[in-house]
Amino acid sequence: MSAERAAAAADTARGAALPPPGFDADWAHPVLGHMWRGQQDRQRLDRRHPWLFDTAVVLAVVLIGLPDLLSGVSHGPFGEAVRRNEVPDGLLYLFTAGLVVPLWWRRRAPAVTFFVIASVSLVQWSFGVWQQAGVSTLVALYSLALHGSLRALGWAAAVTVAETTVAVCFLVDIGNPVRGLFFLLGTATAAVAVGLTLRIRRMYLAALEDRAQRLEVERDQRVRLTAAAERARVAREMHDIVGHNLSVMVTVADGAATLAANRNEQSTEALRVLGDTGRQAMSELRRMLGVLREEQDDERLLGPQPGIRDLDALLARVRAAGVAVTYRTVGDLDGLGDGVQLTVYRVVQESLTNALKHAGTGTSADVTLAAEGSEVRIRVTDTGIPPGALPRAEPTTEEDDPGHGLVGIRQRAAMYGGTVTMGPRDTGHGWLVDVVLDVPPGERLS
Repeated sequence: MSAERAAAAADTARGAALPPPGFDADWAHPVLGHMWRGQQDRQRLDRRHPWLFDTAVVLAVVLIGLPDLLSGVSHGPFGEAVRRNEVPDGLLYLFTAGLVVPLWWRRRAPAVTFFVIASVSLVQWSFGVWQQAGVSTLVALYSLALHGSLRALGWAAAVTVAETTVAVCFLVDIGNPVRGLFFLLGTATAAVAVGLTLRIRRMYLAALEDRAQRLEVERDQRVRLTAAAERARVAREMHDIVGHNLSVMVTVADGAATLAANRNEQSTEALRVLGDTGRQAMSELRRMLGVLREEQDDERLLGPQPGIRDLDALLARVRAAGVAVTYRTVGDLDGLGDGVQLTVYRVVQESLTNALKHAGTGTSADVTLAAEGSEVRIRVTDTGIPPGALPRAEPTTEEDDPGHGLVGIRQRAAMYGGTVTMGPRDTGHGWLVDVVLDVPPGERLS
């Protein structure tokens, strides 16, 4: 888990309110920030106990319509008295319940709630009754615009216009029909507009949160890809360094064991065990490198990367192992950049390691480096297994693994748009590695 996620989780656990994405400036404002935090507190309370807010809305509408139930007259939308002597009190209470009770389901079934209230309103208007509890129609319109289907909202708007026009013009006398129709339809339009505005705002905030989450996922993916690439590089470097040194050790141990056997010395068996242990270590190294490529921990090499000047020490170790190495250079190799020099070093190292591994100590190798124009050529050849020598025994593996070293040569050459030629020599003896790198001007120090 990232540090940002851990901090966010801790804040959530403590109940702390976090600013919505893109609203940091408003969140820091003393007034707007207080309003934001208060709204988020109300939203959390509403999510935990939704019936509290629904009950508050129902009670508010009941209080608005209570004067009509307690007095002998009802009041129209503009406060004018509308007599209802011919309407029984029981029917009036029934109308009030039909206008108020459906508001309990205004968020779960907004379309049904509106059409039930609209039907009750039309019936009471047909009796010449106009109650202040009819404000529930505006609440139902607002809830439908905020929570319901937009198609149902269109039908609801059409029904509101139609029944309001019929009520004002034909069913209830409210004095000035034009004025009444204008203000009634205006309040209905305002209720729909407020609901749609809050709906769009919620969609906008949800889109911002989704975008922030996707950006966080993309950032984590980039981090993982970078870590995977670094692990692959570390695995390649470990193979080049440790694998080369183990190959030299095994070759020296095998040569010393042969020499000790010819002299009938007691150290023969110990040297053979040393060689077998080295080969086993190389096999284990291959398996461990496969694990390292998939491991989640990020490891880095702390030492400086080798370059052209380190080839002398490398060739000295190979010569000490019993391989006669000839080394030639053409052009200004020291002027190459660090990345190119590292690639040249690794190609030579892997080529000589393979020569030691497959041809043994009796072989001879020739290393030629040439820098001409924008190209750097690396050519390593060996004479193969000497005539009469027995083939070298290789540690067996469970599956056919072409080796990370040869793959690493191709990958390193590909970084510079190079070409790689690897295979038996034309003479029929030995092996050839020929790599041509296309070095851009920016990779040269001079």
